[in-house]
Amino acid sequence: MNLPHGVRSKSTRTDRLTMQYIESGPTDGVPVVLVHGNLSTGRFYEHLMPVAPEGYRLIAPDMRGFGDTERVPIDATRGLRDWADDTFSLVNALGITRPVHLVGWSTGGAAIANYAQDRPVASLTFVDPVSPYGFGAVRLDGQPCYPDYAGSGGGTGSPEFTKRLAEKDKSSDSPFSPRNVINTSYWAPTHHEPAEREEMLLAEVLKSETGDDGYPGDSTPSPNWPTVAPGTRGILNALSGKYCNWAGIVDIDPKPPILWTHGTADIVVADGSAWEMGTLGKMGAVPGWPGEEVFPPQPMVTQIRNVLKGYSDAGGHVRTEMFEGSGHGPIFDAAERWSAIFFEFLVSAEKEAKAGAAGSKK
Repeated sequence: MNLPHGVRSKSTRTDRLTMQYIESGPTDGVPVVLVHGNLSTGRFYEHLMPVAPEGYRLIAPDMRGFGDTERVPIDATRGLRDWADDTFSLVNALGITRPVHLVGWSTGGAAIANYAQDRPVASLTFVDPVSPYGFGAVRLDGQPCYPDYAGSGGGTGSPEFTKRLAEKDKSSDSPFSPRNVINTSYWAPTHHEPAEREEMLLAEVLKSETGDDGYPGDSTPSPNWPTVAPGTRGILNALSGKYCNWAGIVDIDPKPPILWTHGTADIVVADGSAWEMGTLGKMGAVPGWPGEEVFPPQPMVTQIRNVLKGYSDAGGHVRTEMFEGSGHGPIFDAAERWSAIFFEFLVSAEKEAKAGAAGSKK
């Protein structure tokens, strides 16, 4: 495995599963756990590790269903709590006893929020996170367009993309080839990863588990448009608003500081996502759309903004950074600026935590 200087690849058995991860920094350093998104692995963060401040230990695991972590099913009825609990089990297995700083990209955003709802954390950094009300088939306030959440879940995944993913397709001859999906969806169209790195990232995506227990998951027939509702297994069902909800983060006490970073050209998490059924129906890409009164495009970014405003109004500290022209991953197409902002936030959050701890001892 060809890793950047100072980055180590390891595997460990937790009380839930065997997890693969990469890490950098001293093993007794300030712990920072970076949770990747759907259809990716911990190696999507490796380029950030060599520029981390001294004294920080960065840990980026492969989450269940992806990469080289043990193949175990995703229980979608828990939303992203399988991922949250897996992350905590890794933290425990590594002997880390203090609250960790958490980073969550896309799907990983829901996982770190669920983690923080269940246990103390030092800080939360969201990178274009999935909406607090899940992905697809919900209105602005998080209420479903249909009671069964039809239009979200495993049945909404592209069969052609899934087929190519299962076949480990490395071609670029179709918009549905994994290579083209990465290049059109993960970062801005103007951004190009170096050829060697693109091959590595593609190889990591092709490790994704496919089928009912992985990507996209199972589905349930529905009388409602577009005739499929969520099943109970796999990653796309875990992302459905039927099971995925982190709006309750507003009630965390004490409230860790939050950094929200978002690419303004993101087509995956957007007010009108190109991957969401309401948008696709409105565009005419999925026939039979019942119209905006029944099934509006999901205003994902507005939902995130509203929930984080509620967090701030309840006494939490929220820093928002918009990356103009960046896509779904400013950690890639604006890596230098994103790193500078993130590490400055991290150091500041750590100082505040130490000051708070010292104050509580007086």
